[in-house]
Amino acid sequence: MRPAAVLLLAACHGADDTDPSAWDWGLPEGFPAPVVPDDNPMSEAKVELGRHLFYDTRLSGNQTQSCASCHDQTKSFTDGRAQAIGSTGEVHFRSAMGLANVGYFSTYTWASQSVRTLEQQALLPMFGEHPVELGLAGMEEELLLRYESDPEAVERFDAAFPGEPVALGSITKALSAFQRTMISGNSAYDRFIYQGDSTAMSAEARRGLALFQSERLECFHCHGGFLFSDSARSENTTFDEIYFHNTALYDLDGEGAYPESDQGLIAITGVPEDMGRFRAPSLRNVALTAPYMHDGSIATLEEVIAHYAAGGRAPSNPNKSLFMVGFELTEQEEADLLAFLMSLTDESFLVDPRFAAP
Repeated sequence: MRPAAVLLLAACHGADDTDPSAWDWGLPEGFPAPVVPDDNPMSEAKVELGRHLFYDTRLSGNQTQSCASCHDQTKSFTDGRAQAIGSTGEVHFRSAMGLANVGYFSTYTWASQSVRTLEQQALLPMFGEHPVELGLAGMEEELLLRYESDPEAVERFDAAFPGEPVALGSITKALSAFQRTMISGNSAYDRFIYQGDSTAMSAEARRGLALFQSERLECFHCHGGFLFSDSARSENTTFDEIYFHNTALYDLDGEGAYPESDQGLIAITGVPEDMGRFRAPSLRNVALTAPYMHDGSIATLEEVIAHYAAGGRAPSNPNKSLFMVGFELTEQEEADLLAFLMSLTDESFLVDPRFAAP
């Protein structure tokens, strides 16, 4: 028999939890609602379970790492490393992506068009072997036993999924529900653009915004919309935006080759033109997510701007994006562009107790 408190919690949330539209997102001005899968409606109990799981080291094979080990709230849920380090000490070939507004992404990971939901994505760090992240391959039964033998964990699972046993599907659904609540939309930019605060952005940042949106720099083509990424979806989109770009980071052979350790979308599609193509990340909180690019090979925002100004580190790459045209900036214009990028930082998101360790 389930404890009375758990029964009450399930009853309190059960009626509305079956209807995704009943969930109160507390959306910032200018933000649409995220897409929620029909088989994983939102609920308070599910989000709370997901928050506990996100910070729980039992979710790694050797119980040394949690999701939060590579996704630190103070860094907009990335880790500050050029390349992530898994629970076994293996250094990854990619940088950990930030999770601000992750519920709006139309694809997940740096270069795959097939991972389309957070529920699918959760399985990759848990069970992936190349590279090892959380290191749970072959350990599903042991993982479930860890939670089944913990009465408090059982109560949380039972509140989130009444009448269902502790299961892998429940873990991925709860993690995904929690991550969908990670909405960041209270930056100086948001207060200026959406909330009517004419003093929120400095004159420098406003000039930088104009540069960012200009055809001269071309930034907005890949980093547009409320998410500042062209791979986004929401309740309001009629189709998912799915784009990948080659930013001319490498050209090892004069024909556009990227390092064998990570060649981008081509590893999934086999299409030669997909060599070096990666998803454009959101620029929200970008000042906190250094180092940059898929492999963390650019250390600072100043260096990122220089990279695009030069038309790429390997500007002769034949596969590079048509928007990598290069440009020149005065010192003042570079300072203005940096000020705009800084204005995308949402300080309140970094300390929001809803996303912190329980």
